[in-house]
Amino acid sequence: MSTGANTSTMSDEEVVKQILAGELTLFEIIMRRYNQRLYRVSRAILGDDGEAEDVIQDAYVRAYTHLNQFAGQAKFSTWLTKIAVHEALARVRRRSRFVEIDPTPKSEGDSMSTLTSKTRDPEQHVLARELNAVLEAAVDALPEAYRSVFMLREVEEMSTAETAECLDISEETVKTRLHRARALLREEIYSRIGVAAASAFPFAATRCDRVVLAVFDRIRSP
Repeated sequence: MSTGANTSTMSDEEVVKQILAGELTLFEIIMRRYNQRLYRVSRAILGDDGEAEDVIQDAYVRAYTHLNQFAGQAKFSTWLTKIAVHEALARVRRRSRFVEIDPTPKSEGDSMSTLTSKTRDPEQHVLARELNAVLEAAVDALPEAYRSVFMLREVEEMSTAETAECLDISEETVKTRLHRARALLREEIYSRIGVAAASAFPFAATRCDRVVLAVFDRIRSP
């Protein structure tokens, strides 16, 4: 299943308008644009690939059934991500593992600047082939509240305001949790995160296709 090239430049709002007008197949555009983001944030909350995939399917179905309620007061991507976050957190609560993290800062002074790549020597080029797995393991080791903030802010490069809205926390709490997440990552991993973050937690084409087809099956079922 694929969408036409002429639809690739349509804004989310334009796509939504046409879906609401009856062009159901255009919902694929939305799914393919945001599969990786929703997978990343769901996995950050749940820590499990299979559950994350289930959650993003549920999130898409919920988004589709409530598409006429999208008011345009926030970016569509933020609205959609927030649905996935709520679905993931609901699943966490159902398995009784949700732990609140105290948002009060315990230390100050760490840099809050965006992680950046650095020039790699030949040894680092060898290491880079394994870096994604190392990065994923390091991020997985973070507490869930820090992990979800880190995933949205650093990996998905969402703004502090968007992250706060998606997670229903204050912007100050976003900054604090990101501050702690960075502090918890070991220095040798921290110095290389900027190199690998953009390709970490990939949503492979076969998985992407599977989610698209599964969501359409659920939407079209009587």
